[in-house]
Amino acid sequence: MAQKNNLSENLKKLADISSWFEERDDVDLEEGLKKVKDAAKIIKDSKKRLIEIENEFEEIKKEIEEEDDELSYED
Repeated sequence: MAQKNNLSENLKKLADISSWFEERDDVDLEEGLKKVKDAAKIIKDSKKRLIEIENEFEEIKKEIEEEDDELSYED
């Protein structure tokens, strides 16, 4: 099974990219473009993972609500 995107790792990667830009007085445009493309991919992957996480939370919430309903009927 492939490892899912780890949001903490993605945030660290984005922070590293941001630091790279902040640390330079004169940015190499080619390298800067590569960093921006990398950041865009990381952001896209992170958004996808956030949607997956939200769906997982919704499933858990639904299961809890169903269990609560079942317990209410038993009373």
